[in-house]
Amino acid sequence: MKKLFLTLVLCLSTAVSTAYAEQVPQEVQDFVNKTFPQTNFRFDGVIVLPDNTMYLPLFPAKPVKVDEVGIKNVYPANTTLKNKPDMVILNNNYSLLKVINTNGKKTVINFMNPPEELQAGLLPQDILLPKGLVIPESLKGIIGNVDVEVAKDNGLKINNTRKKDKSKVTPVQELDNKTFYIAPGINKNIQVIQSNEKIPSYALAQDFVINDMKSYNNEFLLVTYFDSKVMNIISLMDEKVIKQVKFDVIPEQILIDKEKKLAYISSGSSSSLFVFSLETMTLKKQLKINGLCEKFVLSEDGTKIFYVDRNTNDIWAIELDNNYLLKNIGTFPNVSKIAFVDDKVYMISRTQNRIAIVDYNTLELLVETDVCSKPIDLYAHNNELYILGAEENLVDVMNTFEDVITDILYLNTNAFATTITPIDDTDMIMITNARSGLYSVIDMNTKEIVKTSPLDVPVRSIVVVDRVKTIK
Repeated sequence: MKKLFLTLVLCLSTAVSTAYAEQVPQEVQDFVNKTFPQTNFRFDGVIVLPDNTMYLPLFPAKPVKVDEVGIKNVYPANTTLKNKPDMVILNNNYSLLKVINTNGKKTVINFMNPPEELQAGLLPQDILLPKGLVIPESLKGIIGNVDVEVAKDNGLKINNTRKKDKSKVTPVQELDNKTFYIAPGINKNIQVIQSNEKIPSYALAQDFVINDMKSYNNEFLLVTYFDSKVMNIISLMDEKVIKQVKFDVIPEQILIDKEKKLAYISSGSSSSLFVFSLETMTLKKQLKINGLCEKFVLSEDGTKIFYVDRNTNDIWAIELDNNYLLKNIGTFPNVSKIAFVDDKVYMISRTQNRIAIVDYNTLELLVETDVCSKPIDLYAHNNELYILGAEENLVDVMNTFEDVITDILYLNTNAFATTITPIDDTDMIMITNARSGLYSVIDMNTKEIVKTSPLDVPVRSIVVVDRVKTIK
């Protein structure tokens, strides 16, 4: 195998220029966090408490510098922040208005004679208002240049009119109280299924067929589409697109690094990888890489990305912690998935029914051996590889210390299994199917298939999150 080292060209001018939203001052954040730790100060300015109570901040025309932030005025009177009042005016003249539900409509507190601080306050001008929000006439001055059309947005939700009397299922405990967001591939929309049901509760309307979708922080979906130069960011709490990120090329695959709060977004047609901040929801940089790139995977430690050039079958590594150095690993035909464990690169070939193992440091081919028929997906966990064979609906388990197959798990279905999805914070994985509606759950500790459950739709891709309390 040849060694080839190239340094990526960093395009400092990204494919899109996006203005940063105005941020809530740190002293206000600190004040709120004293009462409600882990409050989410969203990138557009919205404040979301841990129980999903939402506050809209008002920025004063003349902020007051204070030694310590405290409450100046509150409604209802004689309450504290712990009581989650409808209005809080702070002694630095910043104000917080709670989003409340009145007569079935989302709004904020309505005053006949609003306090002066509210009348002079202004919403962050990049704020993304919840769908259907109505601002009272007495507070219209806080809108500024915020697009009032947002208040009339009905969101993405499409109700399911099918009867669900017999749709109940019993999920494994690790999936209890979860929600599945499913791109079935047979239509454009995202199907929303509760883990104790098999029929979608509703769908989230989309304009294009979904290419990839990933979740972040249990509150956002990042979604790319075939034939669209837009990546949508969907808020799961109010089920609407709260931001559209526009590219000059078609964005494709999404990788999420939760620790670094970054997403990596590929574009094979332009040989590009985009680095995207999940804190500000803005593009940071564009990297030019080699070939028509696909099959991206992020190493478990977040230091490397691996991918395949579909024109040449070359496998490449991007060293994220080494100035984005690009390293050629070698060539392997028809790679369907890559994994990286203990400085070894594992590559499965769907057409050859084989796995190749390469030493990352020396680029020496260590092993090439047969695996299950039509290996289509690969997942690394605790020094084991789970290799999904689509043709016979089974999973090979490989020990990465000795690189030998130790277990074979038969799914016992007539389906064409296609995808392995880990269940976060557990030792379990889901096996889903792009042709029929069902999924199997494997316990990686016991090497057992603990549950096979029906779904009403096939699964091209699936996102599993804790059940989100939506804003009513």
